[in-house]
Amino acid sequence: MFENLWLIPLGLVAGIVGSIIGLGGGVVVVPVLVFLGVPHTVAASSSLFAAFSNSVASTASYARQKRIEYVIGLRLGLVSIPGAVLGAFVSAEVTPSVFKILFALVLIGSCYYLFARKNLESRSSLASKQMLVGSTLISFFAGIMSSFFGIGGGVVFVPLMILGLGMLVKNATATSQFILFFASATGMLAHMFLGHADLEYALLLSIGAFAGGLIGARISVDLKESSIRLLICTVLVIAAVKLLLDAFEI
Repeated sequence: MFENLWLIPLGLVAGIVGSIIGLGGGVVVVPVLVFLGVPHTVAASSSLFAAFSNSVASTASYARQKRIEYVIGLRLGLVSIPGAVLGAFVSAEVTPSVFKILFALVLIGSCYYLFARKNLESRSSLASKQMLVGSTLISFFAGIMSSFFGIGGGVVFVPLMILGLGMLVKNATATSQFILFFASATGMLAHMFLGHADLEYALLLSIGAFAGGLIGARISVDLKESSIRLLICTVLVIAAVKLLLDAFEI
């Protein structure tokens, strides 16, 4: 186990980033593990363990800050459960190259989301909490993404809550962490059932992610996002390019 202790700081960084932006730390964990040659099913499974640990810690902190909208979060979280189960089964059926290509697209989409957040918030006042059309289908799809990629599904949930349900960004990111509790727990159990889990990786990542969730939720209150958004997007784009190069063996 000592030779893998580097997974704890990796989980810590992923937990901080995940809790601040509401996307889950999988956008950090999965590329690193895949680059190191870990099978994509193991990478996704291990990331979900970290996402679950991170969601528990950050949800507790956000609950004290009263930023979670529980009714919406519970509705979307429960709908994501069957999608998370399906995603775990589908992940075993794709080749590593296809997984890398798809995940690269997810990273690029996550980067777009980060830069679109201010526009989303300015448009959220035009939305209504009664605009629930399509939210069930979208939540199911987010559950599939959560379990398939090990990212938690926040890249879908946060824009849905802001644009479709009229929530403020700071509340949407907090509620997203609450939703990820359901999606990540379901995906985690499904991957374990399929034999994808590496419990040593899962434990070490979870330790770091739990601490990261507490730290990220605390510093998110007064954080100026512009510089950190640019840094995160730079890392995501580099990771996406590397995944595509590996996928096409360039």
